[in-house]
Amino acid sequence: MAPKPQITIRLAKAADAAVVATLLHDFNTEFDDPTPGVPALTERAGKLISEGEIAVLLGGEGPDGLAQLRFRPSVWSDSLDAYLEELYVAPRLRGHGIGRALLERAMELSRERGATRIELGTSETDTAAIGLYESSGFSNLEDGAKMLFYERDL
Repeated sequence: MAPKPQITIRLAKAADAAVVATLLHDFNTEFDDPTPGVPALTERAGKLISEGEIAVLLGGEGPDGLAQLRFRPSVWSDSLDAYLEELYVAPRLRGHGIGRALLERAMELSRERGATRIELGTSETDTAAIGLYESSGFSNLEDGAKMLFYERDL
């Protein structure tokens, strides 16, 4: 059996904002979620990356996917909590390990930055994402009860 090809993962810089914006736009478009468009996302991503408000990992040669993280101080410990806001791989390249490589690198980067826990949310219907997260050790159970994630537009 041939070894798996190495997947390139790198930390995005502000100069990568247009690539990040395109991937985020494609993500929301694929799932029929609203998007402000690539130009607005480019401006916002560039600013947030340069100010250190988000960390974005780019995966694959295209790049073909991303993992977007935020870090915040924890009230429960002297460490940080990490939140994986987005994990996306272009549909044509799913199933080739890019998502797993991005997720593993996101966890590694979180530890490097001082986080001791990482959170994420996904749709109940996104069985591929659920499978990836659960096979990577994530759980949606707390004391045996299912945890839920809620959101609301303001």
